[in-house]
Amino acid sequence: MDILVPKINLARYAPTLVILLASSFALRAADALDAARVREIASMLPDRPAGFAWPITNRAAWRALAAKPAFRGVIPAANQLLAKPLAEVPDSLFLEFSRDGNRTHWQHAEFERRGRIARLTLAEAFENQGRFLHALEQTIASLCAEKTWVYPAHDSKLKNFHGQEITPELGATGLAAELAEADFVLGDKLSPATRRLILDNVRRRVLQPFRDSIEGRRQPPLHWLFLRMNWNAVCVGNTVFAALALEPSRADRAVYAAAGEHYIRYFLSGITPDGYCAEGVGYWNYGFGHFILLTEALRQATGGRIDLLNDDTAVAAALFCRRSEILPGVFPSISDCTPGTRPSAQLTAYVCRRLGLAPGTNSLIGNGGNLALTTMLSSLGDHLPRAREMDASAFNPLRSFFPGGGVLIARAPDAHPPFAVCLKGGNNDEPHNHNDVASFSVVVGHQMVICDPGGEVYTRRTFGPHRYESRVLNSFGHAVPVIAGHLQRPGPEARGVILETHFSPAADTFKLDYRSAYAVPSLAKLERTFVFRRAPAPALEVRDEVKFSRPETFETALITWGKIQRLNPATLEITDRGSAVRVTIVTQGRRFHVKRQLIDEDVESKRKPWRVGIALDDKISSGIITLRIAPVAKD
Repeated sequence: MDILVPKINLARYAPTLVILLASSFALRAADALDAARVREIASMLPDRPAGFAWPITNRAAWRALAAKPAFRGVIPAANQLLAKPLAEVPDSLFLEFSRDGNRTHWQHAEFERRGRIARLTLAEAFENQGRFLHALEQTIASLCAEKTWVYPAHDSKLKNFHGQEITPELGATGLAAELAEADFVLGDKLSPATRRLILDNVRRRVLQPFRDSIEGRRQPPLHWLFLRMNWNAVCVGNTVFAALALEPSRADRAVYAAAGEHYIRYFLSGITPDGYCAEGVGYWNYGFGHFILLTEALRQATGGRIDLLNDDTAVAAALFCRRSEILPGVFPSISDCTPGTRPSAQLTAYVCRRLGLAPGTNSLIGNGGNLALTTMLSSLGDHLPRAREMDASAFNPLRSFFPGGGVLIARAPDAHPPFAVCLKGGNNDEPHNHNDVASFSVVVGHQMVICDPGGEVYTRRTFGPHRYESRVLNSFGHAVPVIAGHLQRPGPEARGVILETHFSPAADTFKLDYRSAYAVPSLAKLERTFVFRRAPAPALEVRDEVKFSRPETFETALITWGKIQRLNPATLEITDRGSAVRVTIVTQGRRFHVKRQLIDEDVESKRKPWRVGIALDDKISSGIITLRIAPVAKD
C-alpha cells in the first residue's frame, strides 16, 4: 500500500522558516518601552555592571565553590586544553549548510572553540595563578575575528557571513552572554585590549541590533522579540544579561532591563495555562532555563524588586519539570526531543527552592558547560527567596493532566512492575511539531517499551519544506493510524478535540476526536478512546472507532525500540531491556496482518525505532479496532 505524505505549505508549516518569516513584524506602538518604567528601573540598578557569582578577587567564595565535587574535573580539563591547539573553523565548514544542509560539522568544531570560554574562565577563577589567561585571551581574539557569530543554519542566505547584515540569534546572543560573564568574573585579570574587544564585539554583534529594534530604528525588528517559544527566552535572556554585565551606563542598562521585562511576555504567552511545554523536555531545559537566567539577572540587578517568576504562567511552566515525569527517571520524548532527556537537575532544584517544594537530592551546584547558567545556579546558595509557596500535595501521583496541551500522563506507580502511559492530543502546528495527534507511549519500570521516537539529527530538511518527509517527524513514526493510505496532515486544523475525560483512582478515560488530522474526504468519524486501568490488573486500552462514506483501508501502529514477538495470531509481546508488554489485537473478527518496518532515519536515539503496523486485510465502511496493552512481569 502506498502511503501518502501530505503536501506542505512552506510558509505555514516549516517551523524555522515560520520563525524567519516572522521577521516581517514591525515594531508596534504597544511594544514601545515606557520611559517612566525605564527611569524607575534605573533607580533600582547598581552603579556598576555586574554578572553572576563573584569577581575573581573574592577568593573565599571561589575556593569554596572549587571544593565542590561537581567541579573537581574543571582544572584537569582546562589543563588538557592548554596542551591542545585551538580548533580551526574554516569558512568551508560554515558554508556546508548553504551547500548541502549539513550543520553538524561546523557545530562540532565551533562549539569546541566556544566551550573553551567556560572551562578556562572557571579554571582561572578557581586557581587564580594566571595559567589559563593566555589560552582564554587567544580564544576570545579568535572568536572576535570571526565573520559572524550567527549559526550557519540561521544564515542560509549568507547575509551575516558576507557582512550584509547583523542578525543576532541563539548562537550570537549565547556567545555574548558567555563573554560578558567571563569579563565580569576575571575583570582586570584580562588585558585591557581583551576587555575592549569583548565590549566592542558584544555591542556591535548583539546589543546594538537589539536596541535598534526596541527603539524603532531597525525595520523590521529582530523577529525573536515576538516569538512565543524558546527563541524568545534564549535570545532576550542572553542579551539582557550581557548588557547588565557589561554596559557601564546605568541608564543604558535600564533600557535593556525594561526590554527584558517587556518582551519576555511573548515567551510566557506561548505557554498554556497548565504549563505544558509543547517543544519537549530538552527545550524546557533550553528555553525555560534561559527564562530563569533572565529572571535571576533582573532579580539580582534590582535587589529583588523585579521577579519574573512571580507570575501564574511562569509558575505553571516551572512545574513542568516535576509534572512531566512519567515514572521515576522517564520523561516524554514528544517533539524534537532526544529520548532519555530529563529536566536539568540544577534547574529543577532552583524551581523547587523558589516555589517552596522539597528539592529531593537535586543540587543547584553543577558544571553544565554554559558559563552564565553554571555560575548563576552554583552561586545562589540555599536561601533563595520564595516566589510562591506551593503545596506539594498538589502533585497527584496517579496522573498529570495538561488540558491546554492535550496531554495526559497516567500512572500506576504501585503496580508490579510500575506501569504508566503518556497520551497526546494537541495539534500538528506546535513548536518543533511532529504529526502525532492521538499518539501514545507506554512505560514499564524504567523503559519506554512503546515509544515516541523523538527527533532526528537536524539538517536543512528538518526545518524546510521537506520536513515531513522524515518518517520520525511525520505520523508514520508515531503510534497512530494510516487512513485510506494517508498519513496525518500538518497544520493547526489537524487536532485532537477532547471529547471526554473521566479520572478515578481505578481508571482514567481520555477520548479524542482526531478526524481533522487526516485529509481523507470519505472519513466521517475517527475517535480514539484511551482507558488506563490501574486495578485490579494494570492495562491500557486504545480503541479506535472509524466510519467512512465508502469502504477504505485502515491500519494502526505501535512504535518501539524493542524486540517484537508474535505469540499467536492476535497477540504480540514487545520486550525492551527487561521490560515487556503484551498487546492483544481485537478487530471485531476482521482479518488483519502485522508488518514490522525499521524507521531508517538519522535519529537522535542510539537505536533506530521499529514500526509495528497492524493492517486490516479488507477495506471497511466502519469498525472498532482495539489494542489492549498490559505490562508483563519479567524475572
